[in-house]
Amino acid sequence: MNYITLNNGVKMPQLGYGVYQTPPAETERCVLDAISVGYRSIDTAQAYNNEEGVGAAIQNCGLPREELFITTKVWISNAGYEKAKTSIQDSLKKLRTDYIDLLLIHQPFGDYYGTYRAMEEAYRAGKVRAIGVSNFYPDRFIDIANL
Repeated sequence: MNYITLNNGVKMPQLGYGVYQTPPAETERCVLDAISVGYRSIDTAQAYNNEEGVGAAIQNCGLPREELFITTKVWISNAGYEKAKTSIQDSLKKLRTDYIDLLLIHQPFGDYYGTYRAMEEAYRAGKVRAIGVSNFYPDRFIDIANL
């Protein structure tokens, strides 16, 4: 597996398995199959409604948690500090893990400043190893990069 090193030193596999549009009832099996053929990075999101299946696969795959790299994303309906803070805890519970390797803001809508503050807090608390953004055009990225 090839890795890239994020700005904070966290190593992330370059190849990952995404579960977008994977039916919740099939997610655990699909992720277990992906892990069995060598995938170690799994990408999900709150909006995919299948974090529970990813969590079941994490728990049942037989690998130590530290061998997996789990990414999830805060959805726009959870934007803002309080909602994001609660949704991060919910994701941790659904994923059956003490930490998320990479947490992203899924899209730049709503109070994404508050969302980012909640993500920074989770990062400082050790609940998240790295944070970032997804689907941000340059103007929105520059806007949040200056925080």
